[in-house]
Amino acid sequence: MEVVVSPPFVFLTSAKSELRPEIQVAAQNCWVKKGGAFTGEVSAEMLANLGVPWVILRHSERRSLLNETNEFVGDKVAYALSQGLKVIACVGETLEQREAGTTMEVVAAQTKAIAGNYFKTKLASTVCQKSKILFYL
Repeated sequence: MEVVVSPPFVFLTSAKSELRPEIQVAAQNCWVKKGGAFTGEVSAEMLANLGVPWVILRHSERRSLLNETNEFVGDKVAYALSQGLKVIACVGETLEQREAGTTMEVVAAQTKAIAGNYFKTKLASTVCQKSKILFYL
């Protein structure tokens, strides 16, 4: 079993240094690709350089407020894995989708986009041989 905590980005290094070695830290998000002028975003490379082994992707507010699509998140997951990070992928439905009875379809579409990119990445990169994706509903 792995224990992971996820403080805000600015506290990742201090949390990492204060925690017992068996407790790991996760970033709350990372950007979809390498570098570029994406002010305020954190890249997978930055997290790897800090020794942060995990990242949480696809928070509900990023889906609803920032309109992150299934495909966009699938790309984020694939890129994070290609950089050696482990991913906690949040999947789930809105209240409206739950009340409409479409939970399974919504979660299946989200999972399919992530899994499809994972397997493409896994085949394309030996880095992903030890990859981990944890789905959180």
